[in-house]
Amino acid sequence: MNDFFDNWTVQVRKGVLELCILNAVAGKERYGYELVKALVSSPGLGVTEGTLYPLLSRLRVQGLLSTRLEESSEGPARKYYSLTARGREVMAAMNEYFEDLIKGTLKLQKGVMT
Repeated sequence: MNDFFDNWTVQVRKGVLELCILNAVAGKERYGYELVKALVSSPGLGVTEGTLYPLLSRLRVQGLLSTRLEESSEGPARKYYSLTARGREVMAAMNEYFEDLIKGTLKLQKGVMT
């Protein structure tokens, strides 16, 4: 069971992580390491910097995130990420779908079928 379960959890996290990133920048723009800290504190996500930065880049290329550089007194310039208008639309659709998926899964878990 462990191999199956481990593979399943990896696949679930992959699918959910992009939604979590979009939700994390929905309220305010964030820089990369700030996102890492926010997502690491979410149980079950298993996020590392090596996982996050390629996803941020892909979401930017897909037009869902925009970036800007800002000089920092604490070290190198920080890249800030924020949602684009298209990112907000996609995030809303993803959240709606995810909520429906959870509701359907819980119905099946409770043995309720229509």
